[in-house]
Amino acid sequence: MKSATKVTVSTLAALMGLAGIEHGIGEMLQGNVAPGGLMFPSWPDSAFFRIVAGEPAMTIVPNLLVTGILAILFSLVFIVWAVVFAEGKNGGLVLILLSIAMLLVGGGIFPPIIGILIGIVGTRINAPLTWWRTHLSATIWHSLGKSWPWAFGACVIAWLLLFPGISILGYFCGVNDPRDTVMLILFALGSLLVTAFTGFAQDIERQAAGQNL
Repeated sequence: MKSATKVTVSTLAALMGLAGIEHGIGEMLQGNVAPGGLMFPSWPDSAFFRIVAGEPAMTIVPNLLVTGILAILFSLVFIVWAVVFAEGKNGGLVLILLSIAMLLVGGGIFPPIIGILIGIVGTRINAPLTWWRTHLSATIWHSLGKSWPWAFGACVIAWLLLFPGISILGYFCGVNDPRDTVMLILFALGSLLVTAFTGFAQDIERQAAGQNL
């Protein structure tokens, strides 16, 4: 059985990486010009991204073309690392560092911040989870572990509703109330936390089953 935490980290990191690539494409299309400031919209003139304020980003590089290229490269490395190497030594720490790099070179604001949270969760991949074993009874973590697939599914749906769902709804269906975006963000963040906790519980059960073989 695969680690639930690894599946969670790899899947959500891939979504955040794709969001970073999308920011980078928008920046590249703006051309060989300087950004208007430290923070700027990745897609300033796009009706599709109007509901998300043109996809804000920041950069320490004074050139949008170079910023976009770097955003795409770091986002690709972030995806590959999350899918292939996250289980390795310091896998979660590298995800955190890559998220910071994405933040500084135009990979968006929200995707890198969520990437940092995902990296923190990634530090627990294949960890003994001693604290959880000590403070939760076997009945509790067994019940939580069984609910992980449902929490994981809801979490993926929530993040897809944000990216690219909210832009699709805004562009094609006229949904443009900022409160809808805020509610989706809160739901997505809540589902991420629940998925992480239930994933830990399932991994505890998996480890316990392995010890009993």
